[in-house]
Amino acid sequence: MERVAGAWCDAAAVCFRLPDQDQELSGVRLVCGFLGYPEFTYAAGQKRWELRVPRPEAARIEYKLELTHRDGRRETICDQANPRRAPGGYGESSVLWCPGYREPDWLSLPPAAGDWRDARAAEARVWSPAHPADRVLLVHDGPDYDKYAEIGQYAAASVAAGRVRPFHLVLLPAPDRFETYSASMPYAKKLTTETLPALAAELGAPAPMVGAGASLGALAMLHAQRHAPELFAGLFLQSGSFFQHRFDSQESGFVRYQRIVRFVGRVLRATGGPGVPATLTCGAVEENLANNRSMAGALRKQGYEVTFAENRDAHNWIGWRDALDPHLTTLLQRVWP
Repeated sequence: MERVAGAWCDAAAVCFRLPDQDQELSGVRLVCGFLGYPEFTYAAGQKRWELRVPRPEAARIEYKLELTHRDGRRETICDQANPRRAPGGYGESSVLWCPGYREPDWLSLPPAAGDWRDARAAEARVWSPAHPADRVLLVHDGPDYDKYAEIGQYAAASVAAGRVRPFHLVLLPAPDRFETYSASMPYAKKLTTETLPALAAELGAPAPMVGAGASLGALAMLHAQRHAPELFAGLFLQSGSFFQHRFDSQESGFVRYQRIVRFVGRVLRATGGPGVPATLTCGAVEENLANNRSMAGALRKQGYEVTFAENRDAHNWIGWRDALDPHLTTLLQRVWP
């Protein structure tokens, strides 16, 4: 059983506790994307706030605590009794490992020799192995993928272990991701007519590339592949934001919601497509699960060689990190035998 002073998980439930000897707080709530915002109750005899919820279909639980003070002031903090943290674009969260969770082995494997540099042909960071390589993995939200999901370590460790052929890892930044990654045709045209040909020439890798992305980055990679299929050898799409009215009305306030819905609708209605090997992963407890299942089924019918994997996590960087192996590994082995 994973147990820390503030939280633990057993076969049936997840439990949280927060000491409050003098009942200085008037309320405590859990803040968790898939468990919601349930309120703690105060156990006067134990002088602590407590919460017990049914165990979800997740191997890890990222969460914070919202405290309401007697004067009405509210603050959201990490669980000070739980030292384990998970990184993310909006700051750290506390994280609880449920029974059976293991971190990927490649985190501790020795990396292959290689060098990082800024690409001359595009605004991107590139890792190239010491051995010659003519293959490219192109990653949307690349700097965040490396910072939070350690895709650079994954690439170097996987090459060193002989799991995949040597390849160049290209990390594309997203200065305005809500605009550029929301099925934007200007972005797709620039990526496919300028950025990718220039990168291929600079890296000496004329073969089609494998494109990867998460959330909106996954949507944008599929959008680019539909626009210029000859440039892509495969797709690795994690928790794609494949919004549909029937599943995602809660996202309707997003500024580019309708543009995404229109593109996704066109893909779903297509009778055929520029099929390539494609692996889609999605967390078993996240809102995007239904639209990812729908997209995987549609692409499979259109001739894509689709692998769809549900990992026991949510919409977060560590969940995406943990799905890189075996799922990205298997895709790269298939595309680059």
